[in-house]
Amino acid sequence: MSKITTELLLERAVPRSTRLRKIETLNLSKLQLKTGDLDPRLFSRLRHLQKLDLSDNLLDKFPNSLTLPDLRVLNCNNNKLEDVTALKQFPLLEELTYENNVYLTLNDDYKVMFLLQNLRLLNGKDITKLANHVRRVNSRKLTSKVTAHWEKFFRDKLPEKHTAEQVKSIKKKFLKSVQTNVVYGPSSLSEFTRWRVKMIAEEFLAYSLGLELNSDTEPEEKTDESEEESTESPREAAEDVAQVVTPSKRKRNHSKSSPGNKRSKTQANTEEEAAEDVSAEPLHFLQCHSKGNSREDFKTQLWSCVFEPVLDSGARKDPIVSSSRTVATCGGESVCLIDCETGTVLKKYKVATEEFFSVAWTTLTMVISDSRKKAHNILAAAGRRGIVKLIHVAADFCYGEIKAHKKPIATVCFSPTQETHLFTASYDKRIALWDIGIPDCDYNFKASQLLVLETASIPLRIALVPTCPEQYLLAGCEGGCFAWNIKLDKGQKSRPFEAIFQFPDEESMTTSHRVDGLAFLNDDVVVSKSSKPGCIYLWSWSRSFDAKGKGCQRTMSAVILAELEWSTTDMSYLTLSTCPAKEYVFCGDEKGSVWMYNLSNYTAAWGSAKGKRSERRISPTQILKWPELRVNGEQPPEILVNNVVADPAFTYLVVLTSVNITAIWKKS
Repeated sequence: MSKITTELLLERAVPRSTRLRKIETLNLSKLQLKTGDLDPRLFSRLRHLQKLDLSDNLLDKFPNSLTLPDLRVLNCNNNKLEDVTALKQFPLLEELTYENNVYLTLNDDYKVMFLLQNLRLLNGKDITKLANHVRRVNSRKLTSKVTAHWEKFFRDKLPEKHTAEQVKSIKKKFLKSVQTNVVYGPSSLSEFTRWRVKMIAEEFLAYSLGLELNSDTEPEEKTDESEEESTESPREAAEDVAQVVTPSKRKRNHSKSSPGNKRSKTQANTEEEAAEDVSAEPLHFLQCHSKGNSREDFKTQLWSCVFEPVLDSGARKDPIVSSSRTVATCGGESVCLIDCETGTVLKKYKVATEEFFSVAWTTLTMVISDSRKKAHNILAAAGRRGIVKLIHVAADFCYGEIKAHKKPIATVCFSPTQETHLFTASYDKRIALWDIGIPDCDYNFKASQLLVLETASIPLRIALVPTCPEQYLLAGCEGGCFAWNIKLDKGQKSRPFEAIFQFPDEESMTTSHRVDGLAFLNDDVVVSKSSKPGCIYLWSWSRSFDAKGKGCQRTMSAVILAELEWSTTDMSYLTLSTCPAKEYVFCGDEKGSVWMYNLSNYTAAWGSAKGKRSERRISPTQILKWPELRVNGEQPPEILVNNVVADPAFTYLVVLTSVNITAIWKKS
């Protein structure tokens, strides 16, 4: 039953009233009201309501049809509002306050200034002059840019005699392109700009060209900017690429080639002739981690990227795909969130004195109030300073940090079973396990160290064993590959390694080698890359690790299942990754290429009890060659692929380089 009744409305009227239609001032604050409690049928009877106080409640949005035609003053302070666009239903609104709604940003202020033509006071400030600028000057500039974008790139693509299908296609492409490429105003308002550009573009199509608005375009995604960390426009980085990094002809290799021509999908919209039909096409080349936003920065190294998990709600839930098309990348002083499909930099976080080496996602169920819980994705980022930054992405808020180590952190990862458990591997030759806690509604949290794993050398990559992620952890280190027992019911907080693994060397087995790539292909098969040139090993965890053995620091021989043929370079720290759902391994090289291995024909045999080692090295299924890019008319310097990661469904492939370029490929 709704908390709001006719009797309550009459009682909370100021002064009290006997008729709903006579109420002009109404105080509904501090009632723990949720959005569902605002019944449009009941509120529609408040025909003369002018002042409404809804402060200190639990509202996350407004219903679209409250029908308060005479409303002039609205107080929504201290709620959980996530969107303001429904306020356009109150066209006479003159005073609006919504302070202490943590999900609302400066972009939302500009939206209400545009939507509410009579608004004078916003959060207690006179916004008359600014609102006029937003409604007139800003709109005029954006309209000019949208029109110019159509004239330059799309006008000639629509035939004089066009079919409905052609109209639908051109509308979709134009709306997508114009939101991506039209930039105006300060970077902190980029989400508002994108919202207005979409609106203006739809109006332009409807009224100037006679194309209806009800297109089947994709819904606009909210792309808030971080206000805690310094930010830049969602398109600034990509715009840099469109003007500075220009793809020319791309030559690619494929295991089964076939001739054909394809149109480039890069931001430069460059025509290309593909010599071979490949399974992946380049979408975007982004230069978004530049120091000081410099277009001349081709020195910043990019190190880590992880796809954002899908929250378990609504249309985004998909039992097959466990991540979105949003990827977090890090390098230099910044962490970026990128939409892989559009190439838009959705958010950017900067710490001027930091160099980020690693990022990791977890999903925390946070208590928003006594009666409401909500799942939110939290991003952990760490690097040279030994500090872990904890970022609540939806709220654009870096809510805390953990001073985890006194030396740089090489890599971080969350436990797949314990959402608050974070592992940090550091140059201090320690791997620490932290409980980061769950922040309350005021973002207070308490982090505690649960475990310290002592390593004989610097840990570079870590991986939890999929079949027992709460018991064993593997680490690739400067001096070999090690395993630890991480079970928390053991009394010992500081632990030495339990096992070190031997691998084939040129003539014998050795434990002394750098392991700079480490990942699980499935529950049992480990993929590791060592300093032995031209070789990536696949080996069995269950057959290599003797769980029944006693004592620490035991030497065990890795049971090799196969070797993957890879570059003969002696260059270190070019790491690998896996896509378990598709049984793929990826690894970049010193020439900007990505080596891809489809191992689906091998895994069944490896999983059998009598599975034998593949006699020959397995060649790559495909090598994606780095395209010939032009930087100010010249080719960039030597390109190393530091990392390459696919989303779980292998729709997108994100390539991080040594020259501050993020390349995004899409599987055809």
